[in-house]
Order: sequence, then structure tokens, then C-alpha cells
Amino acid sequence: MHVFYTPDILTKAELPEEEAAHCSRVLRLSAGDEITLTDGKGNFYLAEITATTNKRCTVMVKETKPQEALWPCHLHIAMAPTKNMDRNEWFAEKATEIGFDELTFLNCRFSERKIIKTERIEKILVSAIKQSLKARLPKLNEMMDFDKFIAQDFKGQKFIAHCYEGEKPFLKDVLRKGEDALVLIGPEGDFSEKEVEKAIEKGFIPISLGKSRLRTETAALVACHTMIIAN
Repeated sequence: MHVFYTPDILTKAELPEEEAAHCSRVLRLSAGDEITLTDGKGNFYLAEITATTNKRCTVMVKETKPQEALWPCHLHIAMAPTKNMDRNEWFAEKATEIGFDELTFLNCRFSERKIIKTERIEKILVSAIKQSLKARLPKLNEMMDFDKFIAQDFKGQKFIAHCYEGEKPFLKDVLRKGEDALVLIGPEGDFSEKEVEKAIEKGFIPISLGKSRLRTETAALVACHTMIIAN
């Protein structure tokens, strides 16, 4: 099945230029071929190609196929990006395949990377929803300072994963099925003690992701997987 991302398909019966080039030049599809589209908003579309050039591909939508929600709540991961961009991209891809709704990168006290370009991450999210046959594109936010982020109002459960000593429940044991959830994941040097204190003051619950000490992107993926299987 060839799936193409067409966010504006309801107002423009044409593939975006990059998708059109892949369709006509790489896959060598042409007029009369049937393809599947997704708008990233919860819908698939069965379409027929009407015309192609190297940079354009027009289509005729034949059927709309809404995809039922694959989980009942909003799942949000907020993580400090790793210094190595490949690891951030790996997380974005795998988390999308598993399933989640929103990603925010955090600028923390010990963050190894203070700036992140979201354009590349966005492309990876798009590719991952097509590969995993999901009709909803996760929301990607611009990087935000930790203090500003935790000061926002959030609906649902709020957790912070950190490595400081003390009794912390496992995430899997405190998640409530069907309720929105947000998990904070710190940088390789962890959140600062002050950041943990501030988060707790804002209602975040400290949690553990297991007995092993995990890299940032691994911890974020474990949190994502834990949330999705709980629902």
C-alpha cells in the first residue's frame, strides 16, 4: 500500500511537491493508479491519480475512510533533546510507530542541546505515520524552557521521571487508563534537583521507568510504550 501525506486534500486535490515527486519519479506511479492518502487529522482516503509530472500529482478522491482512535486519551512526551540529533530522530520515529499524540522538547538546566530545528523531526513524524498506517500526525511543539513549560495548565496526569534517590512508583503502576497523561524526561545529566522540586510544586508526580538507568531517548520511548499499553 502506497500512503501519501496530504494535509490539504479537502481543499486541494493534489499531493504536496515532495510527495508528488516520490509518487511519480521514485515509485513511477501514473494516471489511473490507486493510492491511499492521509491528512494526518484522522482520515485515510482512497484516491486515483489523474495526472503526473516530475513535480505534480493530481488525484481524485474516491472514498473517505476515517480511522477510529487507536487509544482513548491524549499522550504527551516532553523531553530534553540529546546532543546527538540521530537519537532524537530515532525516538521520534519509534514513538510514532508505537503511538502518542504530542512531543515537546525541553530546555533544561543540564540540557546538552539548547536549540533544535523541528523541520527534520516533522518529516520523520510524517514518514512514521505512513509506515505504521496511522491517520493522526503527532503534534510537534517548538522547544520550550523547562520553567515556562511546567507553568502551563495541563489536563490529566502529570509525571516527571528522574534518577534521584527516594521512593518512586513505577509509571505503569500509577497510570489511569483512559486519562490524558504527560511525562517529563530529562537530559543525560538528569533534571536539576531544583527543577524536580519545581515540577512537584506544580503537581507533577515523580516516577520510575524501571530498575535500569536509561539514556534519554530510551527513557522517553519506555514512557511512551508504557502509556500506550496502559490504554
